[in-house]
Amino acid sequence: MDKWRLLDSRYIIQRPWATLRVDKLELPNGTVKDEYYVLEYPTWVNMIGLTAHGTLLFVKQYRHGAHEILVELPAGVVEEGEDPVDAAKREMLEETGYAFDRIEYVCELYANPATSGNLTYTYLLQGGKKVQEQELDDSEDIEVIEMSIDEAKDFLFSNKIGQALHSAALFYTLRKLNLL
Repeated sequence: MDKWRLLDSRYIIQRPWATLRVDKLELPNGTVKDEYYVLEYPTWVNMIGLTAHGTLLFVKQYRHGAHEILVELPAGVVEEGEDPVDAAKREMLEETGYAFDRIEYVCELYANPATSGNLTYTYLLQGGKKVQEQELDDSEDIEVIEMSIDEAKDFLFSNKIGQALHSAALFYTLRKLNLL
């Protein structure tokens, strides 16, 4: 199977959280697509935080795109030039106030590879202890929630995690820990 050939590309909008470009592509069968739209997002990290006393950390926050208050994993953007491992530690500390002894790679996933190319890395952080208060951005209003592993499994398998990448991240982590 061959890749598509890029003939032209131009940006429609370039903003920090909304970057859209349109590509002109030639497919292997010779068909030319004059307008193929691609959303550009930064790299993200999702974190599964296992505390020193055996609970998992979640965050509850309003998500305007869905018009819902959702329970999710702590997550955030990888800054330009930042290592995803460092971003995971930083974001976890900022969102929850917890620091962790160990960090381990779990998986990387594309949110929607048909229309965007950003990766989301998932890390398991273990041995967490609360060391400070949250350091939230002006637009963040985040409640930290602790769940036992069994409660988290019930939450996952009863379809109560509305963010697809977070559901997948938790599933892969539970599998890695042989808890499924």
